[in-house]
Amino acid sequence: MCDISQLFEEASNSLSQNNNNLTDTPQTRIMRILLLVATAIALMSSAKAQVGSTSDTPGAGTGTPSPLIARDKPVDWWFVFKLNSSKFPGCGEGVKGSCPFGGTIQPYKNFGQQYVYADSEDESMRKGGGCAGATLDDPIGATFEEVYHGHLYYVIWNDQFYNDPKIAGCSNGACGAPWGHSKGMVAWDDNGNGFVMQVTTPSWPAAGSADNPRETDGNTLGCVRDDDVQVSQHFFSLKITEGDLEKLLVALANASVVTDPKNAQIVRSGGPQGIQDLVSKLGKRSSSTTVTNDVLSSGVELISKPSKLNVPPWQLVSSVLGGVPLRTATWWTKPEIPSTDASTPVACWDQSLAKPGAVDIASTGQWDGTIFGLTGGLGTNFNHAKIGVSTSESGHYSIFGDMNQQGSLSGPNCGSSQNGRGGIFYVVKDETIYQGVKALISGGSEP
Repeated sequence: MCDISQLFEEASNSLSQNNNNLTDTPQTRIMRILLLVATAIALMSSAKAQVGSTSDTPGAGTGTPSPLIARDKPVDWWFVFKLNSSKFPGCGEGVKGSCPFGGTIQPYKNFGQQYVYADSEDESMRKGGGCAGATLDDPIGATFEEVYHGHLYYVIWNDQFYNDPKIAGCSNGACGAPWGHSKGMVAWDDNGNGFVMQVTTPSWPAAGSADNPRETDGNTLGCVRDDDVQVSQHFFSLKITEGDLEKLLVALANASVVTDPKNAQIVRSGGPQGIQDLVSKLGKRSSSTTVTNDVLSSGVELISKPSKLNVPPWQLVSSVLGGVPLRTATWWTKPEIPSTDASTPVACWDQSLAKPGAVDIASTGQWDGTIFGLTGGLGTNFNHAKIGVSTSESGHYSIFGDMNQQGSLSGPNCGSSQNGRGGIFYVVKDETIYQGVKALISGGSEP
């Protein structure tokens, strides 16, 4: 804040030389006082203008952008698992939804926005309050608020925008193979620092700023025409540096994520020129057949599967992590890939990849004694999250991904379903969150 006494001192000093040449009469004393007051006012106005000069500038802000677990509560990362509407309906007893990012409360037959979460400040899984993504005090809503009503640069991608915005080359509002099966948002400031938020919800988010809202649909969970809150979903947000952002943008291009750098509704580019150059390359179907694997500044591992690498997605993750066995919970439905052990032949493979370990398909999980479904299907007790954990005694990993365990192990069509699509996986090496996710998806398995 401005110190008024300091400003008066500056004004007095600035007039001192002129005053030395004035005769000391009542009139000149009044003139000096008036000049002193006018100069002080001018200095105060200048200081105020300097303090607020960047408030409306894209990329500018009061601090480094970070994931938030509530208003003004930054963390390095958080994980949210939105529970399904069969076992955890609505937003909890007596809690009503709202639409802070656009839209109207939808008359869904079934919906559920109760959630559990963990974060870098408290890594233990716990129940959250309110409607996930529809408040400014839950992790999803608070983090999205930074972007939607802020001034950060952003890229939003989603293979299911449902024509708002429209994406060239996609039909019926969805973008199939060889586009990536990936959904999320990344936001950053003038220095390239920011955060990424992985989501699994169709049609959300689909606009990054209140200045460029959706034209035909809502942009808040629970306020979108598509009932993307009926089944379970997951969300993961991570703080990133400029170097991390560069790696992420390369990984997104490699995975052929669906976006449009020319559409301000889903892309506002800026910051370092190198970042802007990478953003301009997004929204294209990649010809890559090479998996990328980077370790970010946080220690989180970033894996990118290209669409043209026609292999089972979670066998790929196991291979990249050294053949560790995994347990996965995804939208598991036709064409489903069965559970495998380390000896199961995988003919749909690439010679550049190491041998994968076992991949167990979770059919049920549990929270606080309530068992819920973890496979895909039409109904309420199903799952659209894409999460997994390692099951080896050492190397405890939590994995948050874009891709379902659908496709083929051995053909005849190795490009079937998710085999022929791209996606991103974040691998977190933290014992507490590992134990929490492991417990969440513990239960029955599919053959």
